[in-house]
Amino acid sequence: MMVNPLLPLVAAICLLCLLHPHLVGADGKDGLAYEYLIGAGRYDITGPAAEVNMMGYANPVQTSRGIHLRQWSRAFIIADTNKTSRVVFVSIDACMSSQILKIRVVEELKKLYGDLYFDDNVLISGTHTHSTPAGFFQYVLFEVTSLGFVKESLDALVEGVVESIKMAHEDMREGSLYVNSGELLDANINRSPTSYLNNPSSERARYKYNTDKEMVLLKMVDKEGKGIGMIDWFAVHCTSMNNTNRLISSDNKGYASLLMEQSVNGEKTLPGQGSFVAAFAQSNLGDVSPNTKGPHCIDTGKPCDTIHSTCDGKNEKCIASGPGKDMFDSTRIIGEKQFNVGKELYEGAKTPLNGPVDYRHQFLNMSDVQLLINGKMVHTCLPAMGYSFAAGTTDGPGAFNFEQGTNSTSPFWNFISHILHDPSQRQIDCHKPKPILLDTGEITWPYPWQASILQVQLLRIGQLVIVGVPAEFTTMSGRRTREIVKKTLEENGFKNDTVVVIAGLSNTYSDYVTTFEEYQEQRYEGGSTVYGPYTLDAYLSAFANLSKALATGQPVSPGPSPPNYLDQQLSFLLPVVADTVPLGAHFGDVTQDVEKSYTVNQTVEAVFRSGNPRNNLMTNKTFLTVELKDESTGNWNVVQTDGSWDTRFYWEKHDFGESFANITWGIPPSVEPGTYRIQHFGYHKPLLESIKPYSGTTSEFKVTT
Repeated sequence: MMVNPLLPLVAAICLLCLLHPHLVGADGKDGLAYEYLIGAGRYDITGPAAEVNMMGYANPVQTSRGIHLRQWSRAFIIADTNKTSRVVFVSIDACMSSQILKIRVVEELKKLYGDLYFDDNVLISGTHTHSTPAGFFQYVLFEVTSLGFVKESLDALVEGVVESIKMAHEDMREGSLYVNSGELLDANINRSPTSYLNNPSSERARYKYNTDKEMVLLKMVDKEGKGIGMIDWFAVHCTSMNNTNRLISSDNKGYASLLMEQSVNGEKTLPGQGSFVAAFAQSNLGDVSPNTKGPHCIDTGKPCDTIHSTCDGKNEKCIASGPGKDMFDSTRIIGEKQFNVGKELYEGAKTPLNGPVDYRHQFLNMSDVQLLINGKMVHTCLPAMGYSFAAGTTDGPGAFNFEQGTNSTSPFWNFISHILHDPSQRQIDCHKPKPILLDTGEITWPYPWQASILQVQLLRIGQLVIVGVPAEFTTMSGRRTREIVKKTLEENGFKNDTVVVIAGLSNTYSDYVTTFEEYQEQRYEGGSTVYGPYTLDAYLSAFANLSKALATGQPVSPGPSPPNYLDQQLSFLLPVVADTVPLGAHFGDVTQDVEKSYTVNQTVEAVFRSGNPRNNLMTNKTFLTVELKDESTGNWNVVQTDGSWDTRFYWEKHDFGESFANITWGIPPSVEPGTYRIQHFGYHKPLLESIKPYSGTTSEFKVTT
């Protein structure tokens, strides 16, 4: 019998793999070495669930009144196996990161780990949900509708981000990384298509769509092939929950994260539990909406004016919606779409990452960047907001009938804005054709209104490069940024398989970034491009320099350090004075009890006497539980919390310190039949005593299928 000459070689390889398992990849098939140490962590960052303005829509009446979905910080640490270099990527269920948040987080990390984690290798990116508490900034413009600085909001974010990084640090273990990408359609539209059309036709011809449809996913597994976590980047605004919503919500990306974590950790896993951590992170979303039905006039149902997004000359009537029957349904649909493609990409990820872990970071004075463009010296500007900024977007229009796409001023609003500050002629000329409504860069009282010192950052993990941008880059701005980073890297030694992703709203927030051509249209995104028409060019120059330094192993100058105005912050949000109940009543009393029985798809509702949710944020806890009775033992098992999709916690404030918690549970088709109850937990504040806990419990009720 003839022996195949390859058999001895195959046998030797198999024996070697058995003796040295680190030579086998995570799926046991690719024969690649484990090159990385990987850790993941998740921690609650939910802010005040009452009386605090929500960040995003700048709607002063949109204050928090309960919880739809909790906020989470999801942190990932990746290091090379000899621990010489590491990077930290954090995705937070918040509108964005802020400068003071990054400053505080780095300060706390330094206390814990010395110089291991610092500005250069820590990137904090916001998902851009518009339904979470505001007030975590140090610049006036972003504190106007929140009535100034809100300490509770910032403290919750700082604590949660630091704790999630600590969890990731303690979780680090040997593993492999894989990258995958795919197309997700029908989950986003361009909300400023006329601006996009102003980009060169030759450039637009290179792309099939006017928004990015590509989803990029990073898969993390340990040496046994068990999932550690994943990061998914896809460009879409978290504005499925509109500006009438009063419940804290992580919106479509937060819901996608919950779905993915439950699919890996187990369907019965409660929010925030389980070792697998899934972040659906943000990218270049500037002109990208989840409201796929598009904008229509809410009074007639007809399409809005395309250029100005108005109906009969009024922008307040032009609103985009969909794809669902209401904002909750739309959040579900867009979240599920991201989850479904993300899960498919995770399960199909086979391209391994190999190579160094590295980073480059620089502070940049964005208000004073000199550039040579087409033989002409140009420069960026001190920050200023245009008239179309006040118009808002079709996801959430502004008030006072401002219009998008305007290059002219109004004598009345000029008078009002000039009371704050009369822009200099240099500012007016620098920002043209933007008509300046708020000259934020030249107002310094009571402290600056907008940042000038920003952060630009690159994280390298093998052939994956994450570009941390401190703003909302439009579709084409993001494409140009990815292109120049990839081109510069490959010109300086990187292979052509380099994958570049944009991590939006990172480290510091500085509004929007359009292309020069889009800026000329002065829709909302152009009016909110605060450093003038050459803002994107300044970023492209900075990222080209960082990319070259990263590829050649050269350091970069740190740049000017950002200021810290924390000690100067003003707050006009009134504190909780006291919670009250009528004589003879108690906190936690049930004022509206449940029915005796329910079936699938019905909604259970109960009302309790409550205290103000600001008394205790219930971090890593819950204001409510839905509990199933174990008939064999009589014990109660928690099956839903206030972070679950099917529950909602509404807080209602009445006169003289009296308030109520209205709790609902939409019974899902997957429910287990049995005996249930609902509990409410909280803290109340007596007038002259310390804050005290309380709880309340409904009657038992039956659920049948």
